[in-house]
Parts: sequence; structure tokens; C-alpha cells
Amino acid sequence: MKDFGRRRVWVSATAVIALIVAFLFLQDQRHGWPFSRHHVTQTPIGHAAPRVLDAAMPSSAAARAAIEVPAQQIETLGVQFEPVEVRSLNNPVRAVATVVADESRITHVHTRVGGWLEELYVNTTGQSVRAGQPLAAVFSQELYSSQNEFLSALRRADSGPASAVLDAARTRLKVLGMSDAEIAGIERTGEARRLVTITAPRSGIVLNRGVSAGTAIDPSTEIVTLADLSQVWVIAEVAEADAPQVSTGTASSLSFPMSGREPFAAKVEFIYPTLTERTRTVRVRLPVPNKDGTLRPGMYGSAEFPPVARDALTVARDAVIDTGESQHVFVHTSENILEPRQVKVGARLADRVEILEGLTPGDHVVTTGVFLIDSESRLRASGGTGHSGHGGGKANAESARDDRESAPTDEPAQHAH
Repeated sequence: MKDFGRRRVWVSATAVIALIVAFLFLQDQRHGWPFSRHHVTQTPIGHAAPRVLDAAMPSSAAARAAIEVPAQQIETLGVQFEPVEVRSLNNPVRAVATVVADESRITHVHTRVGGWLEELYVNTTGQSVRAGQPLAAVFSQELYSSQNEFLSALRRADSGPASAVLDAARTRLKVLGMSDAEIAGIERTGEARRLVTITAPRSGIVLNRGVSAGTAIDPSTEIVTLADLSQVWVIAEVAEADAPQVSTGTASSLSFPMSGREPFAAKVEFIYPTLTERTRTVRVRLPVPNKDGTLRPGMYGSAEFPPVARDALTVARDAVIDTGESQHVFVHTSENILEPRQVKVGARLADRVEILEGLTPGDHVVTTGVFLIDSESRLRASGGTGHSGHGGGKANAESARDDRESAPTDEPAQHAH
């Protein structure tokens, strides 16, 4: 009897569960279940939903879709437009400038023989030296032997007519790096010098000290690097879009406030043929006299080049959305359609941007509310839900609008109740 009761309870429970599952299935198919995947949020009455349009966009703008925004909503959102027009550009070109050493005045000091650096008279980088000042003393077995050969040839020449052997021995000492004064000293004393002095070939400062005293050296060893800073280079980083306005011989006003020097003029001597990819700038070189040494390598300043008046197609700076990889604007076409359009920009001014490609005079572009429109456009292109609570895609937006238009008016019935 008990088994019969338990079986009866089990059958009843199974029937109830089956009824619940069937009910939920029917609700889901009829779009009545609150969490159904078919649910569409209705657009609030009185707010027209921007309509997504199918537009063939460039690959760089593929993540954005053209949208239709009713005139009333444009006014509500505060979206403003302005026509694309040709304006005269005559703004000066400004660039960041840096002082560097004149490469033609940099000297690398080496020996011409192998040996040992027994004395180093330059102890610190940045030290000033003058032309002919001793830098180091070197012992070289090869050079010492060559001096003795020269003395032997000299003694043989004293006892007879001058020979070609003496001339060859003298030439060898010069080739190995000895100066005429040092060779004359050997002739006068009749003794070979154990240590040979390395002197500064020009005045300047020590940029780098390559070795220390007691180090074994050879001709490839750099002892010191000297730089003559009586003239320096100023390198100006000109923006890629402004580069056509600068040419060889163009005058520039340079300013380095930290040097304590008043702004001064210089002319472009050389324009580097390559573009700096990281900063998208063209490097321009200007030689500058620096007798007083106030301009130090590494110092930052600014360069200003005179304007070159020209006509160009421009838009407001706020109209251009720059993603880093591309730039685009939103064009207001007929029937309140806002279309994203890729553009190529040129010179960037304080409040205007030159447009090289993508627009024509008379086009109207969004200047105020552009980031809101761009966000909506990207969201619509991805099939997401709009900012105002509309359906995500074109089908959902149109479905919601059709539902509102076909829905009967229930207000009289509600009042009757």
C-alpha cells in the first residue's frame, strides 16, 4: 500500500514538472519570457531612434556605421555643423629644437702602433683641451725600434753623403705618428725616446675617454673623443605636414631660454632625407656659431620658420577624430544622415586642420557633439545597444518602430477601468 502511495506522488510530481517546462517553452516561443534572447527594449515614446544605414565604408572606418538622426534629436543633442571651405593658411611653422655637436668638428684620437698607455693626462670627460696639448704617453716596442733604426741611419749619413736609407727611416717615424718636432728632438739628442706623447689635434672638450692608464692598446683603440664646440648644430624636428614649407636656405628664429641668450637667427643648411617614424617629423639642420659656449649639446629650445601663404581646404579641429592610425569626420548628408568618412590631414593649426583628401568644398561636417555621434556609430556598427536604450542593430530598431506604429491605443480602456 505504501509503495502504491509513493508511486502516485512521483507520477504527480513528474506531471507538474512537465507542465511547467511546457509553459516556459511556449512563453519563450511567444516572446513572453522576461529573460528571453528575443527580448527587444521598446524605444520611449517621443524619442525617435537613430536608424543604422548600410554603407560601404573604407576598411579603416569599418568599425563605424552611418546613422540617421531625426532633426528634433539633432537639436536636442546640441549637434552642430559647419561647411568645409577653402581658407588662406599663413601660420608660421614651429618646431622643437635641440643643440648637438657639429659632427664635422668631432675628432677620435688613436695611436698608429700597438703598445701600452703608460700615462693619461686627460682624467675626466668634459675637460677642455687646446690644440697640441699632451693627452697621453705611450710605450711601443715597434716605435722604439724604428727610432733606433733612424739613429743608425743618421750616424751613417754623418760619415758620408745622405742616403735613401735615412729618408726612409724618417718617413717611417712620421707614418707611425711622430711629429717633425719629435723627430728633430731625436736628431738633436741622439737618443730614442722610450715614451711617445699623443697630443690633441684640435682644441675642444673631451666627449669620451675610452681607456685608462696602464691599458694595452692598438690602432683600433680610441683613447679620447674631442669635440670643437665653437660651432654647433641645431636640429629642428619639423612636423611631416609642415615640411613642405621649409627648404634649404630658409631663415629661422631660434630660442634657447636656458642658455641666457637672446633669440637669434639662423638658416637651414641641410634637410635630412628620412622621416623619424616615432615622431613623424623631418629633421632640419642649422649651423650656429657658439664662441661663448652658451649653447651646450643636449639643450632644448624652439625654432620658428616664417609662414608661406597658401590656400587650403580646412575644417574645425574638433571635427576630426584621430585614432592614431587614421582620421575621420562625420559628414551631414541629405535626410539627416551622418556618414563617417576617412580623411587625410595636412597642417594642424591652432583651431583648424588642413584636409588633403576625403572632403570637397561645401560638405557639412559635425563640429559639436562629434564624440557622441562617433560612439553611437561604433556601437551601431558592432550590433550593440544604442545609448538611448534602442535595439542594437537595424532590424531591432525598425522592429521596435513597427511595433509602436501597429500597437492599438489602450488609453480609453484604461480610463474605463
